[in-house]
Amino acid sequence: MALLELIDLRTEIRLKRSVVHALDGVSLSVDVGETLGIVGESGCGKTMTAMSVMRLLPNGGEVVGGQVLLEGRDLLHLGDEEMDRVRGNEIGMIFQDPTTSLNPTMTIGRQISESVRIHRRVSKREAHERAVEALSLVGMPSPAQRAGVYPHELSGGMRQRAMIAMALANEPKLLIADEPTTALDVTIQKQILELIDELKQRLGMAVILVTHDLGVIAGRADQIAVMYAGKVVETTRTEALYANPRHPYTEALFASLPERGAESGERLYSIPGLPPDLTRPPEGCRFAARCRYATDACTASEPPLTGDVPEHRYTCFFPVGEVESPSARPPVGVVDPAPTAEAERTPVAARRTPPGEPLLRVEHLVKDYPVTSGLLLRRAVGAVSAVADVSLTVHQGETVGLVGESGCGKTTVGKLIVGLETPTAGSLLFAGRDLTQLPRAERRRVRRDVQLMFQDSYAAMNPRMPVRSIMREPLDIHRDGTPAERDGRIRKLLDVVGLPKTALERYPHEFSGGQRQRVGLARALALQPKLIVADEPVSALDVSIQSQVLNLMRDLQGEFGLSYLFISHDLSVVRYLADRIGVMYLGKLVEVGPAESVYAFPAHHYTRGLLDTIPVADPVVEKAKSSHGVAGELPSAIDPPSGCRFRTRCAAAQEVCATTEPPLRPFGPESHLAACHFPLREPAVDQA
Repeated sequence: MALLELIDLRTEIRLKRSVVHALDGVSLSVDVGETLGIVGESGCGKTMTAMSVMRLLPNGGEVVGGQVLLEGRDLLHLGDEEMDRVRGNEIGMIFQDPTTSLNPTMTIGRQISESVRIHRRVSKREAHERAVEALSLVGMPSPAQRAGVYPHELSGGMRQRAMIAMALANEPKLLIADEPTTALDVTIQKQILELIDELKQRLGMAVILVTHDLGVIAGRADQIAVMYAGKVVETTRTEALYANPRHPYTEALFASLPERGAESGERLYSIPGLPPDLTRPPEGCRFAARCRYATDACTASEPPLTGDVPEHRYTCFFPVGEVESPSARPPVGVVDPAPTAEAERTPVAARRTPPGEPLLRVEHLVKDYPVTSGLLLRRAVGAVSAVADVSLTVHQGETVGLVGESGCGKTTVGKLIVGLETPTAGSLLFAGRDLTQLPRAERRRVRRDVQLMFQDSYAAMNPRMPVRSIMREPLDIHRDGTPAERDGRIRKLLDVVGLPKTALERYPHEFSGGQRQRVGLARALALQPKLIVADEPVSALDVSIQSQVLNLMRDLQGEFGLSYLFISHDLSVVRYLADRIGVMYLGKLVEVGPAESVYAFPAHHYTRGLLDTIPVADPVVEKAKSSHGVAGELPSAIDPPSGCRFRTRCAAAQEVCATTEPPLRPFGPESHLAACHFPLREPAVDQA
């Protein structure tokens, strides 16, 4: 008997004028000691499945049918008090955002001990000791001390460890992890995932891992359920799913991955359209409207969850694993262009042109933020070293990727380039002119050639303004053309980014995340810039929407001759888009060079660590990975380590690393530079 079994689970959310059919006939199971991965786009029902199991549904939410069996006991028939004894005791849950899930007015230790006292009925002292023990179990440094701090005093990784400790304090039989690493850097993500694996083995529990990342579950899950529009569309063992996806939706998710495009040199596949409105679910297969293989049969009736073998089931009349004839359908893994506006797909390599003359030169850039104290009389007591002596070049028509963990200074570099921050020292040469030395009026005229794509396009837009006003604003400020010419330009830009004319009268909240990012890109293009600084433009998007935005950015670069500074923490995305990659660590540029050279032959230990921590959508590769990577957390930029700033986390560090800062020196051809005393490859010219 399975530890947890869901049978025909149906959940609805009642709104004022409609009902959302969030889950419709979901059947899953997970055994003791097993990890079940649930994957799919935002809104597919994966988090709603977890919340239905816990009976923690939003207002208006109700499980209207089916069974949730925990060791044969139906949780849906338990009273509220009985269910309270299950939550946090037999089933633990790690929520997606620890910042909003933890009580900011209570210490970490008190929040953990509260759960222990409720379920174990022990004294305050015993509960506190258990809280410290749980923090130690999850690898929290100085657990007794950390138990006395508040959530805001911990880093993101530490807060997530505290959430895991709270979920495991009563040694549950089942742990549900809902997107436990979404907001974390890849280095901390790897540590958290390895921790969950280790604790699963040590405590003998089952795990349900909810995620949108096919790389995250590749090496962690024993079996996987792919969800779409409130239904399970494919389920099987992990190795079988990755080797031979049978449902067209699963195949499309794999084809949308940036790592696939970077390896093949092909344009990323983009799933057309959007998921259906679940207040009015379509008849037949819910994926039919977006499926490149759909026929009339797909919309006439709903395909059952079945398969050739009981271990691999899918809901499709025309599964991609059964090729009827070479002309009817491509073999599994081959991307057949969908009939969309993006139908022309050419290899990435064929679209790239050699970069032109240098457009932007960043030379010895420094940015320090003063740290002050005192309530009335503020005085400086130190400085945050956000950017420390960074130099890099962006050529005309080139994409330079800037990668690193949160707090490494990459976003600050972007803000300095676009003029949102003022450098402490250094120069910014744009088209041969130093932006830091220009008069204000002249600097403003030059700035129109440098535009910014924000990470959160929704927060960057005025919610009270329609798209017409949002896009016209930069044209109005610079008085660019007549009002009629401005309206004509923004209508043309909507065509360029693939949005209908009706979008002009809509407000930001009426768009999906991908559509809002298209509006943000159109606004950045309004003044016809030469350089766009893109700050994590796809980090918050599903892989299917992410591929659309990345393809669009490549198209527009070729059409308008744009240069990009692409800031991201995801090396697989950067590798697909960038010509050259710069790696930053704690304010320093530690490695820079051609994208393929940096990716295939890294010289710096930090770059190697970042590459090792990137989740790869291949179970064989993921399970073969070393448990090493980048250990620990980023030191404080107020008091950075002496010498090499990475030395406190580097396994190869020696005494010289603490006393002497390594210079950037060449490794191989094509200006591949790295700053390391003990590099992973031999330098081309020893300049030390």
